[in-house]
This record gives sequence, C-alpha cells and structure tokens, in this order.
Amino acid sequence: MSRKLSSLVSVLAVLLLIVGVTRAQEPQALTFTGWSLNEGLSRDVILGFTDTYATENNVAITPVAFPFNEYLNQVILQANGGQLSGVVQLDVAWMAPMSTIGVLKDLGADIPEGVYSEAALASCQVNGVQYGLPWTTASIGMVANQELLTAAGVTELPTTIAEFEAALEALEAYNPDGIPYAGITDVAQLKDIIPWIYTFGGSLFAEDGSVSLGDEGSVAAVEWYASLLERNLIAADVDRFDARQLFAQGLVGFYDDAIVARSLAAGNKPADLDLTVVSLPRPVVNEGDAPQSLLWGHCVGVIDDAVADAGTAFALYLTGTPAVGISYFEQMSLPPTTIEALASDIVTSDTYVSSWSAEVTAYASANPFWIYPESARMEALLGEGVQLVLLGEASAADALADTASEIADLTE
Repeated sequence: MSRKLSSLVSVLAVLLLIVGVTRAQEPQALTFTGWSLNEGLSRDVILGFTDTYATENNVAITPVAFPFNEYLNQVILQANGGQLSGVVQLDVAWMAPMSTIGVLKDLGADIPEGVYSEAALASCQVNGVQYGLPWTTASIGMVANQELLTAAGVTELPTTIAEFEAALEALEAYNPDGIPYAGITDVAQLKDIIPWIYTFGGSLFAEDGSVSLGDEGSVAAVEWYASLLERNLIAADVDRFDARQLFAQGLVGFYDDAIVARSLAAGNKPADLDLTVVSLPRPVVNEGDAPQSLLWGHCVGVIDDAVADAGTAFALYLTGTPAVGISYFEQMSLPPTTIEALASDIVTSDTYVSSWSAEVTAYASANPFWIYPESARMEALLGEGVQLVLLGEASAADALADTASEIADLTE
C-alpha cells in the first residue's frame, strides 16, 4: 500500500471513529405528554425531575401539554392517528378507554418487586393488566379556607348539609362578591355531582349493573345543587381551574379538589394573603352517615412503540424512585406510591395529608363509570343532564331519566 493511500485510510478511519462517537452521544428522543405540564406550579416541579433525568441518562425529553378538559380527547385522537409516542400521564379514570385502543405497553414484567403499594398498582390496571405505573393515589375531597371561614363567623367546620348551608350563607353575607362554595358547574367537570348523589342516598348503577340514575336520592341531590345556584351559594360556569384560582385569591370558602389543593393554593395566593387550607369530610344529610368522595390518582403509561424501552425507564424513574416521590410530595402534597416513600417521616408526619387519608380517602369509592370503555362519554352525558337542571331548562327528574336512558345504551 502506498504511503499516500495509507494516509488516506488513516484519515477515513479517524473520521469514521468521530462519526461513531458523535452518534453514540446523540441523546435518545422521548416525548412526555401530560396535563400537569400545562399548570404553573406542577409544570415547574415536573420539568425539574424531567431535566434531571434527561441530563443523567442522555435523553432528550420533549414535553407536550394539553388542558385537562381537552386532554383525553386529544390523547385518543393522537393515539388513533398513530401520533402518540413516549410517556403519557393518565387519570386513573381513563385507563379502561385507553386500554381499548391497543397502544399502551403492558408494564407488568418491568415492575421491580416490593417497590409500589398493591393498592397503587391496582389503580392503574385494567382486567389485571398493568397498563400504567402509579404516580399518585388519593381522592377528590373538600377543602376550606380557614381564615375566610373565621372572618365570616364560621367557627367549626360543617359536618351536615344543614351546617354546610349555614356556613355558605354566612360566607355570602360576609362577602357578596365572593363564592361561598366553588362547586363545579362547568359541564366538562360536572361528574363532581357523583359524591353528592351518594350523599343523598342516590346511585348511578344498581347491584345488577342496570342504570339506576334518576332514583329518589339522585333527583334530591341535583335539586339541592341547583338550589345552591339559585341562592348564589355557588356560581355558574365554574371549572376546577377557576375554583383553584379564586380559592387562592381568598374569594372562596369551600371547593372540591384533589389533595394537591394545598400546594396549588400556596403557589398561587397573593403574598399578603393569609391562607390556611384545611380538608374536611363531605357534609352528610344525617349525623352518622359516611362522608362521600371519589378515588383519584394519576398513572404513567408507556406507548408500545420503538422507544418503549426508553419510555419505561423514564416512567419507572418518575413514579418508582422514592426520593423523587418524596420531593414531589414536599412540593405538591401529592401522596407517593412507593412503599418506601409512603413510610417516610416526611409523609407520615404531615397532618394535612394524614387527616385527608383518614377522613376522606378512607371513605372513597371508585367512579362507577371507570369500568366502561365509554366512561368519558357517560360522564359527559351526566354533566349535560345536570347542566340542564342548573340552567332551569328541565326538572331534575326528567333530565336524569333521559340521561339514564342514554347511559344505558352505552353499557350494551
């Protein structure tokens, strides 16, 4: 081989080595889709975890956010169009409909033993298949602004409906420009009526699986809820985001939210406003009745495609690393799902979380729509029916009877 040819071969070898190293250093591309990436404080906290993981593991993670009320439809559209990839935040209520699309990876074989609590794992399963990893598990309950209640002369948290109405009336008299109870009235989230239906002794499904919505208790609950609007004790067109913002501004006495309510309020309140967030069991009709709430939680799913392995590794880090779970808890008050984090002093010593767990989550029940692939549509139908009553366009009995018939068609 000539000296010139030998030199050329050497140069080519060096160039190939440089190209190989460069390619080896190129980060793995991954998409992370979530509604919590659309909300101020939670977005910043989660992106902090994401950035740390990306740096330490040579992964380029692209966050994609949709508002909560649009989220499920957007994710389903993308999944059906073959455009959904990477890691996806999912409400526990959405696991069944998402599992039917066939894009989620079964993560059962990827979960290390003894990491997550069994209850948390179960919340992200559909028919025994682990379609998601549990990120946080708790319930939707009620919170109150202790300072505002005290200023309005409400010295004790209400335990009955009668006491609750008296507290709302005191708040209305104290500040007519505020909202005593920021109950959800926006149609997209009117599924919040479900625990009130249970409170009044109503149901959505009978033991045999038939639709029982429209029974005496459900009609009484919706009539009562509409009466709150008529008396200016709740307001029209309020969604969860509105309620959170108004609560943080000191304009709301009570509202329904996940356990994250305390941290959201702390992150959004004016600097000069005193705001103590307290949880309370949902008021009952009669002393001794069990307070009602709905199970709530987030799962992290992985799309079963070419980057599924990278997605699984990130999902396990985000949900299954005790230090990450504890940090998320400290910043957002969201209960972790790993056994180690749940047993930590930081979690067990928090009175807000412990009282929520003992007085709210302990009585929580699963949303009865979750088992159906058409659960999102069923919830929408319920919201539309209740909204007709709130608008005065139908009686509770008629609206719920029509809604029950439409829901029954979706169970077949």
